[in-house]
Amino acid sequence: MPPAPQMILLDVADVKKRFGPEPVLAGATFELRPGDRVGLVGPNGSGKTTLLRILAGKDEPDSGTCRVHAAAHLGYLEQQPDFSPQLTLHEEARGALADLVSLQREAVEVADAIAESTDPAEQKRLSARWDHLQHELHRQDAYNLEHRIERVLDGLRFRRESFDQPVASLSGGEQNRLMLAKLLLAEPNVMILDEPSNHLDIETTEWLESFLLESSAAMILVSHDRYFLDRVTNRTLELFHGTVDSYAGNFSAYCRQKEQRLLVERRAYEKQRIEIEKAEDFIRRNAYGQKHSQAEDRRKKLERIERVASPREISAPAMSFPPPARSGDIVIRAEGVAKGFDRPLFDHLSLDVMRGQRWAVLGPNGCGKTTLLRCLLGLLPPDEGRISLGHGVMPGYFDQQLAALDDDLPALDAIGAKHKRLNQQQRRNLLARFGLVGDKALQKVGSLSGGERCRAALARLAAAEANLLVLDEPTNHLDLWASEALEKAITRFDGTVLLVSHDRYLVNRVADHLLAIEPDRVHVVEGNYDTYQMLLSRAESEMTTAVGQAADLSHNTAAKNVGPVADLSHGTARKRRFPYRKVADLESEIAERETCLDRLQHELIDPNVLRAGQKVRQIKAQIEELRAALEKLHEHWDEAVELNW
Repeated sequence: MPPAPQMILLDVADVKKRFGPEPVLAGATFELRPGDRVGLVGPNGSGKTTLLRILAGKDEPDSGTCRVHAAAHLGYLEQQPDFSPQLTLHEEARGALADLVSLQREAVEVADAIAESTDPAEQKRLSARWDHLQHELHRQDAYNLEHRIERVLDGLRFRRESFDQPVASLSGGEQNRLMLAKLLLAEPNVMILDEPSNHLDIETTEWLESFLLESSAAMILVSHDRYFLDRVTNRTLELFHGTVDSYAGNFSAYCRQKEQRLLVERRAYEKQRIEIEKAEDFIRRNAYGQKHSQAEDRRKKLERIERVASPREISAPAMSFPPPARSGDIVIRAEGVAKGFDRPLFDHLSLDVMRGQRWAVLGPNGCGKTTLLRCLLGLLPPDEGRISLGHGVMPGYFDQQLAALDDDLPALDAIGAKHKRLNQQQRRNLLARFGLVGDKALQKVGSLSGGERCRAALARLAAAEANLLVLDEPTNHLDLWASEALEKAITRFDGTVLLVSHDRYLVNRVADHLLAIEPDRVHVVEGNYDTYQMLLSRAESEMTTAVGQAADLSHNTAAKNVGPVADLSHGTARKRRFPYRKVADLESEIAERETCLDRLQHELIDPNVLRAGQKVRQIKAQIEELRAALEKLHEHWDEAVELNW
């Protein structure tokens, strides 16, 4: 039974926490109720992760309370993975359902015991236990357990062949996705998510958005992805200077309300400031004159007045890139370019990037976006084709690994440009434009936070005075306010831009051309991300219509369409493991067999069947045969989809 809407699942009251002299949390207070999908926002370093860890019971507050209702089952997504390295990916994912697997195991044991028992009293006791197990297994959808695991792992873009891969061999990004998969599979009714979309590609992020929207769980999440916050959340908590302010609606609604609130607060603050200045001036002029008593009265009133606090505003760095030198009209020309490593990434790529254009490169993780940037810059040779830079082109490259920064140097020295020696004050001013002020300029790069290192790298890029900015995931470590500042800086830049980013908001705001790397081609779009989405929707609609028409045609002319497999393969030369069958046919058979499997599993839990040992063994054998057949059908379906049958 879901929690009642009025129930308070998490009750946070006056929570305080400090590390060193500065308080991180200074009286955070809020509630989380069923149906709440809360976005926790605030600048980098404001204490968001600290607050989430306190909510999850990982850390204790210095004072205040965080009460968790007895009906709340918490699931916490940490930023650091923690696995059993000897397990496979699938085994680790299945571990999220350990309680359910244990129930299934017990159900089998009870079924065997009922079949073997000849004692009526013992059979009655076992049947009662079986009834309880049956209820729980149905309530928790236990008979779709494997399907649930596959759905989540598929959605998070794990390949089926990697299911048996040891966890220890997974990359850092894959381990983060596995952590997320385990939390989604566990289905807690309160999710605490710290950067769930971090390092996910756009397609996977959109799948996660849909999954969370389908979930009935309450959730509180931290994300630097504005689109993600806008789509998933229905309430926003701002954490700033240690306290929490609540706003109704998603991040965009929060921005509107915040601006309105700041406007009211500024007016109230300014009005009182003027009144205080007038009163102080009157007191100063009349302290010893005839109006001394009036001045004294006003002085006492000033002492008693409740001062309006100065509005609390989250400041964003004033990022900017210097005006670029003019380049030739053609900035980059690519002709018939191909590149691959263990597999082809892209081929026959030809394009001209013109001066002043802003290109964004899109595609799933591992498709070759960074490789393409490095090829276009001449840092990697193409396997085929030719790439040339135009006249007067001076590229500046932001590497998502921040490899250009020397961790052993102070930020002030690390941003020195190759092309021009900046004096110390110029470098300080440049760092300040990117939000690194005061002592931060003197800190070694290696001791800076991820967001600070990212801003130092952007400052170094600005120092280079490039007229071609090549940016590989520049917002990965930036908070929402710094990302918006970067977006404005790119928009104001008069040169040419090549951008790889999973930040849909940034891509939509700055790009006027898109290069979408898809499994079988590279697709060029004139326009921004909204344009791309519109074209995808139109193509999907046209495909649906075409499939419907083809189905009608094939129903009437099926005999005419029988031909050799080679004619249907579009030139695909790979060896098939299965005979040719259409995706739709396979899906139909899979559905039929899954229905049959469900029926057998229900028969297996029938008390009358359980008392007949021979019948139980027959049904179990049939279930195993069906499962093996379904596994083969799913493999066949994977191949059919890959070959577009």
